[in-house]
Amino acid sequence: MRILPYIFVLFAAMLWGTVGTTQTYLQEGVSSIAVAATRSLIGGGVLLIAALAMRKINFKKWSWKWTILAALTIALFQCLFFTSVRFTGVALGTVVTIGSSPVFAGIIEWIFWKRKPSKVWGVATLLAIVGCVLLFVNKGEATVDPLGIALALSAGVMFAIYTNCSKQLTENEETLPAVAMTFTLCAIMLLPFSQQGVTWIFEGQNLFPMLFMALAATSLAYIFYLAGLEKISSSSAVTLSLAEPLTAFILGVFLIGEYLSPTSWIGVAMLLGGIVVLTLGGRKTVASVKQDETTPNLDLKEIG
Repeated sequence: MRILPYIFVLFAAMLWGTVGTTQTYLQEGVSSIAVAATRSLIGGGVLLIAALAMRKINFKKWSWKWTILAALTIALFQCLFFTSVRFTGVALGTVVTIGSSPVFAGIIEWIFWKRKPSKVWGVATLLAIVGCVLLFVNKGEATVDPLGIALALSAGVMFAIYTNCSKQLTENEETLPAVAMTFTLCAIMLLPFSQQGVTWIFEGQNLFPMLFMALAATSLAYIFYLAGLEKISSSSAVTLSLAEPLTAFILGVFLIGEYLSPTSWIGVAMLLGGIVVLTLGGRKTVASVKQDETTPNLDLKEIG
């Protein structure tokens, strides 16, 4: 089924969208970097043990270049995003980071891999970005800090590069070991900056929320993301990842009792519209490309 890769990426984004709600169950005072490092360590570590047990990793022949680049960029993404939020507030930092990442992904894909984004992707991305802006427009306080905006844009670039690197990685390695190696390395990179280390997860009620974020919102989510990424373009995958804030807002409304303004509901509709356009339109585009590739090129001179 050609639609299955799109569903995989959407499911991954929905799992990422549960992180914000799940974090509300952690005790106060835990830094975002500590949470990111710990979920990467547990999520990547569990998969690494499984991959080694199944003998899925050959360290001598492993694609180290793409793995290190993927781990570095996803680690930098988390650091840059969380730092940008301190300067700009959650709303603006999220809009700039998530809204810019599909654009950067399309540019990177075009420049480095010579794959020009389709018109369907352009329409869907525009709908999704505008929807994302409307979703956040009345949420929280925002400060237009130049440094914060620059950090948020840098975070968007990092996620776009991570997606492109991961696509190259999955062309050489299986999905499960690829996620395992990437996030184990990511944890090693983040832990020195986490301040609290990892022992804090055994305090209070931190353990179960962290296990969910590590195993569901990291291990399982990125397995689905990379599995879908194998079959669709990096730019499309990043645009579909905008389902993350959509999921977070819906959970906030139904589980935490947050209020969504009429403007925010319009944003929800536009985000959903962008996702539907990309999923259905992108599938037709892939089908037409494959049909063109299988259609023989006829020389009119030979026919005449």
